[in-house]
Amino acid sequence: MDRRRFVGGLLATGFLVALPIGPVLARQGSGHDLVVAADELQRLDRDKDYWRQHVDADAWRILFEERTEPAFSSPLDGFYENGTYVCAACHLPLFSSETKYDSGTGWPSFYDVIDGHVDTKPDWLLFYRRTEYHCIRCGGHQGHVFNDGPEPTGERWCNNGLALRFVPASDPLPALRG
Repeated sequence: MDRRRFVGGLLATGFLVALPIGPVLARQGSGHDLVVAADELQRLDRDKDYWRQHVDADAWRILFEERTEPAFSSPLDGFYENGTYVCAACHLPLFSSETKYDSGTGWPSFYDVIDGHVDTKPDWLLFYRRTEYHCIRCGGHQGHVFNDGPEPTGERWCNNGLALRFVPASDPLPALRG
């Protein structure tokens, strides 16, 4: 039985409790120009297997099999430097460090995403509707968005750390892949 089905079973039987949402941690600007040309935001015509050569096996399972890493396993969860979080597969910027906060859930969390850089879809795997989001460019699964986040958006973009790569403000953003 895989982890998603196990967690779904626990939820269905009422064994999981809601995780507390922690305070917002204010961040400075990311230091990067996050403007991406509209033609670079279009979905790449790539097979999922194309991305195997660009990410490790664990990241590939999360990004392209829509798996979830264990809570509190990502070093990015408690990481709060200035910079930009990009998709681990195609390098599209997804989040600014300005919007990162400690949700207390064990996954890197943000209260806002870079506009136009993700796409969402309904996810019923755990027997209730969640909103799953993906990188708009490569289609890589990032995580889920919930309506229990801090102001100003009230959203919690709960991300898998292995699906992201952090780029410090002092470094240039990597070229887009694909």
